[in-house]
Amino acid sequence: MAIFVHDIARAIEFYRDKLALPLTKQGSFGAEFLEGDAHVGVHPAVHPDSVALVGRHTGITLFMPGLLHYCGELHERGVRFVAEPTQQTWGIMAMVADPDGNVLALWEDRLPDSERHVHLDQADGSA
Repeated sequence: MAIFVHDIARAIEFYRDKLALPLTKQGSFGAEFLEGDAHVGVHPAVHPDSVALVGRHTGITLFMPGLLHYCGELHERGVRFVAEPTQQTWGIMAMVADPDGNVLALWEDRLPDSERHVHLDQADGSA
């Protein structure tokens, strides 16, 4: 998943230090965060097509267990919220913006206890 930015050093500081995402690669191409099959890449916007993509909703949603606590930490670090954490029927969602105005969604699943037990029972073969 690519996020285009105007200032790569500022973006690295934001994603690494403010959002506390693990930095896995860094080079002239930009930087990559998160481990595993999927990663978030921040890249300098140098082509006119990529410049047009700076400062938009990225469509990226990051699953964050303990979202309310995490959002408290983000507030302390000065992260700008586009949408404060809000309880939905399917969980909690918040939206934050990086220094270039790129918006990411943060999500935590919140199934009611009765549904959680059904899903757990189905996962272990009972139900």
